Parts: sequence; structure tokens; C-alpha cells
Amino acid sequence: MKIQKANAGILTNFEVLDFLQTRGAKVDPMGCLGAVAASECKVYEYLLKTPACNQTRESIYEFVKRSEGFKLAEADKLNVINWRPSSAADAYAMIEECGKRFSKDDQGEACDEDERVQEFLDMVKEVLPPPPPKAEAEAEAVQE
Repeated sequence: MKIQKANAGILTNFEVLDFLQTRGAKVDPMGCLGAVAASECKVYEYLLKTPACNQTRESIYEFVKRSEGFKLAEADKLNVINWRPSSAADAYAMIEECGKRFSKDDQGEACDEDERVQEFLDMVKEVLPPPPPKAEAEAEAVQE
């Protein structure tokens, strides 16, 4: 992979996954020899286990549009797109100063922070597709 233009902008995991697919990356590194580097196949394999595998450009555009009312920074939007929070704890971990930002509504009026976080999570669940189901073996390994 050759960098064409340094610092041209940020990429979502979906965009990296899409790029690797167009280059011919496969889960089996032996199946893509010559087309892409083995490291690119590893990245591709990893991204297939993240929410990026079920996303579309349309879902990402819709999220960006609908998230404007929450006054998120670009880095916060990127985190949410890449990791798709499903709980308030996830949102607080991903969004810088989440409590401070979500304590006011679109018009700048004070509101219930918890309700605003839940409203945000409902929007995320509606717009961004769910992450892939974890393999049973992975789930069992985590429990042990």
C-alpha cells in the first residue's frame, strides 16, 4: 500500500475495509498472495469482526447528518461509527466530555443528560447496523 497524499483526512474502519476489498483482500492470506500484502489481509480479517463489516456509505452519511444535533467533534463521530456504542457506558467512554455535551439540547437549553444519551443511543441503533455476531468460540473463550 502506497500513501498517495499524507494527512488527506480521517478514514472510518468501513472505508479501510472497502478499500481492502477493492484491492482483493481475503480472509485467507494464501488466497490473496500477490494482490495485497499479508498484513493487509490481517487487517481485513480483523475489520470483518467489527461493526464496519455491516455498514454502508448511506448509513454513515445518515449518522453524520443526524448526529449534528448532538454537537460531536469529528473524532467523536469517528469513534461512534467505528465502534457503534450500545450502552451509556460505551457512549461516555467514546465521547469526550459526554456528560457536559449531552446536558443541553439542540437549542442550548438544559435537559436531562441521561435522557439525551439514551436518545443518542437510540439514533445510533436506528441508523448504524449492528455489529457482527461474535463466534460462539470467542464468547466461550472470554467467559473462561
